[in-house]
Order: sequence, then structure tokens, then C-alpha cells
Amino acid sequence: MKGVALLGATGSIGTSTLDVLERHPERYQIEALTANRDVASMAALCIRLRPRVAAMADASAAAELARELVAAQCPTEVLAGVDGLVAAATIDGAEIVVAAIVGAAGLLPTLAAARAGRRILLANKEALVMSGRLFMDAVATGGAELLPVDSEHNAIFQCLPAGFPRGLDGSGVRQLLLTASGGPFRDTPLETLATVTPDQACAHPNWVMGRKISVDSATMMNKGLEVIEACWLFGLPAERIEVVIHPQSTVHSMVQYADGSLLAELGRPDMRTAIAHALAWPERIEAGVAPLDARSLGRLEFAEPSLERFPCLELAYRAARAGGGMPTVLNAANEVAVAAFLDGRLPFPAIAASIEETLARCPSNEAGDIDAILALDAEARRHAEEACARLAGHAA
Repeated sequence: MKGVALLGATGSIGTSTLDVLERHPERYQIEALTANRDVASMAALCIRLRPRVAAMADASAAAELARELVAAQCPTEVLAGVDGLVAAATIDGAEIVVAAIVGAAGLLPTLAAARAGRRILLANKEALVMSGRLFMDAVATGGAELLPVDSEHNAIFQCLPAGFPRGLDGSGVRQLLLTASGGPFRDTPLETLATVTPDQACAHPNWVMGRKISVDSATMMNKGLEVIEACWLFGLPAERIEVVIHPQSTVHSMVQYADGSLLAELGRPDMRTAIAHALAWPERIEAGVAPLDARSLGRLEFAEPSLERFPCLELAYRAARAGGGMPTVLNAANEVAVAAFLDGRLPFPAIAASIEETLARCPSNEAGDIDAILALDAEARRHAEEACARLAGHAA
């Protein structure tokens, strides 16, 4: 029996994780859950699962949750704010921490879990995008075990040599290929993108995801962030990580070897496969996902992404090559721009324009500690808000 702390329990990854965990009650005990401000969902989870701790990022939501749990006679302790999230991520008895908080908000609790030496199932790519060197150093010094849950990185992990955790030197790996569906606007005429709505951007053709990551998929910024994440996870430069459009989302990613071999992981577009793999690794357990029937696959297509259609991907490669603090700035600017688009304050094409403007205005030197990283993140958000306001005015 292994204890689990689930950070981001009410999101899409959290929901999928709970589905897998509850299929194996003899293997896993849920010790802690966290959420942002969804009190109703968190209360229902606490009453059903009885974790020892529930943490809400929003203090007023935490107070409301505490009242509801007292009324329901649920003994779960309620914590609040960043300190509460960190306490949940490092709670005694939770050997496994599923890091599924969306965005920069997941950085501090995930970093704390790394320092505490836990097995971290990483679905929060921003932890590595914002603080790659700091985070990987924390994993090493804390003795943590880092397993990727993003479907693309998990697929690569499955296709790498058995000795990968000791590094890829001498392994014969030539390059990594991250597949991308292309999102809902893969074939949309470019001249019509200025009028697309948030609901259209969130209508992903293959995956069921939250609204922020759905917009990232539509711009392909999610793939750009995954390139940066892969650089840190697998110790390769961005030049050896390629993005390939694959509309069917059946091949989740590939590894090219020096001998000409191309290894791929195939499966249904269901995050429970990657979650189950990382939970039980190196074992395999039931995920609740129907097997993929090779006879029904039909045609599998692959193409190079158009940087004219997906300028956010080029911006991410630019930030990856620049290094230093540029990935931190990129992530902050993207979060601000996506929020502005979802709020109806910014047209879709201006997401990339505001990010590019923010990258040009922020310093590129590497932030050496967590305080400096958070300061750079805050500065980038200020510049991004200004860029969004200016571009929204131009669009109007």
C-alpha cells in the first residue's frame, strides 16, 4: 500500500488519476488532495475518499470547505494557501506525489515534493519550464524519482533504454519526436483566426482537457512548453527535439536511434494510460483504458508544423535556445495572454504577439533561486498585461 498526494485533484488530470487510483484500492491510499477554489468538487471528494488533508489555494475557498466538512462530519483537515499546498505535497506517508496543478501555481509544492525525495508524477510542465535547473537539482539532492505523466513525455520514457535514469550518454538516441494533434485550428483558414471564440479554441478534436491547456493546444504553445520540459527531463538540447503534427493522436511520441530504429508508443488518447504507467512503474496495472486494436488503426498521418500558423511554437523554441530566464518569461506571458483570450479581452492571434513583445522586454539572465524566479515571473506578468491591453486596444 502506497500513500498518494494528488495536487490538482479537481482538474482533468486529477479526475483521471482518481479513476486509476480507485481501481486499485489494495495498492494506493489517498493521503492528501489539493485544488484551487472548487469547493463543491473538493467537498464531494473528501467525503467520499477521506484523505487526511485537503488544501485549497484560495483562502476563502478553504474556509468554506472547512465549514462543509464539519457539517458532513468528515475528519479531513483543511489547509489554505501556498503553505497549505506545500504541506499537502510533503505530507508524511505519501510516497507518491501527482503534480497536476495547472500553471505556475504548481511550482512551489512540486519543488517541495522534490526536496522531500518523493516519487513525483509530473503533469505540471511549468515546474520545469520555469525552474528547470533548480528543479532538477532538487530532484537529485532530495533523492526524488521523477516520472513524466504528459502523454508525450511518458511515451518517450517508455521508448528509452532501460538505463535512461542514469543518462542518455552512449545510449544511441539521436533525437526525440513529440507528436501534436494540431488542435482545432489545424486546417482553419488563417484569415479567420482573428474571430475564433474561446469555446471554439477549447473544442479539442481528440483530448478532453481544461480550458487553459486546450487553448495552449490550439496555439501549439503546449508543444513548445513540452519541448522545454523534454530538454530537462531527458538531458537533450532543443535542436534534438522535433515536433511532428499527427492528427490521429494515436502515436504519442517517438525516439529515433542512431541505428535507424524509430520506436513509438501507441495508444488511445486517454491520460489514464500514462498515469497508470507512472504510478506502478516498473510494473503495469489496469488503467481502465480499452486496448488499442491495431487492425482498426487505418491511416496514420504525420506532417511538419507550420510556424506561420503556430507562431507560439517558434517563440518557445526561441526561449529554449536562449535559456536563462527566457522560459520563465515565456510561461508567464502565455498564462496572462491565454487568460485574456478566455476572458474575451484579447483576439486569438494576439496571444502570440503579446508573448513576443513580453520576451523582448524582459531580462534573459538566469534566475538562480526560487525568489529570483518568482520575481522574474511577476515582472513578466506585468509586461504581458501591458502588452495584452495595448494589443486589445488595437484590435478594437
